[in-house]
Amino acid sequence: MYSAGFHPYPDEESFWGYWSKQAILGGIDLDVTPLYKDILKLLKDKRTFCLSTNADGQFQKAGYKEEQIFCTQGDYFHIQCQKACHQRTYNAVKLFKQMDQARKNCQIPTYMVPKCPICGGPMTMNLRCDQYFVQDEAWYQAEKRFGDFLNEALKSQKNLLLLELGVGFNTPTIIRFPFEKLVKENKQVNLIRLNLNEAVIPESIEQQAVGINKDIKQTIKDLHTVLSGI
Repeated sequence: MYSAGFHPYPDEESFWGYWSKQAILGGIDLDVTPLYKDILKLLKDKRTFCLSTNADGQFQKAGYKEEQIFCTQGDYFHIQCQKACHQRTYNAVKLFKQMDQARKNCQIPTYMVPKCPICGGPMTMNLRCDQYFVQDEAWYQAEKRFGDFLNEALKSQKNLLLLELGVGFNTPTIIRFPFEKLVKENKQVNLIRLNLNEAVIPESIEQQAVGINKDIKQTIKDLHTVLSGI
């Protein structure tokens, strides 16, 4: 589904015919998976913040507070001007549901194709894929909350655990590499990297980090079992 989003669709009717369906299946109508609930149960008594590159809203659906989440790459629920002529995003959930009802032969009717209310040009998903990704006011507010949380945690000199879940090398500069840098520069910071195939830990931080090369669902269950016995 993700790869299909980069297909060179022949027209906007086909583009939105696809993306409205992906938004429905991958976000709007997607129920929360048990794994996310298990993760939050594991962290329920801790002060936490979630930095995420996911676009499906699973943490919010699991009950995590929105003000404790920073989704850096956008989501399946908002659209923007394709050329970012202004820094604002628009909630498109209602529109996507209407498109889903009207779609025929993988296309939506021409009259439903969204246009930018400022420049009149094409709209697109608010998902980071090029230099035109819109970072609106809500994005910067979330960034600040994450920065404030991190700064407070580091200044307190208390132990800070970075729990990294399934972060590979697609966009490593957002979470994976910055987390390694935080560990390397701060003795009170530790890292648990959960990744089925890419859990390798650099030698420079191996005293403060552990990589678990196993299915995250099973690992979270194991952690629950261990902690319940303490």
